[in-house]
Amino acid sequence: QVQLVESGGGLVQTGGSLTLSCAASKSIFDINIMGWYRQPPGKQRELVAAITTSGRTNYAESAKGRFTISRDNAKGTVYLQMNSLKPEDTAVYYCNAKKWFTTYESDYWGQGTQVTVSS
Repeated sequence: QVQLVESGGGLVQTGGSLTLSCAASKSIFDINIMGWYRQPPGKQRELVAAITTSGRTNYAESAKGRFTISRDNAKGTVYLQMNSLKPEDTAVYYCNAKKWFTTYESDYWGQGTQVTVSS
């Protein structure tokens, strides 16, 4: 089991920056993929960015060039640096951990942190 706790959300103006943090209850050396998802009001949850144990990253088109995901395996922490924020980035942001086993995958989620971008 892995518990995830997000922090760093808040209210920011258009063009501003925020850094989200996700603290895991243990080191994440054995977590194959750490990711950030978001759920805008009235919409489905969507992937924002993900990073593998080796540091390979994947970004949603809307995040490319503006957001940066990073992870510190020893500290058990994942970060999402968000720059040039837009009102459409307003959402609840969730941290996700995926651990692969031989025959199945375990998914862990944080409780979410609200990001609101004012125009």
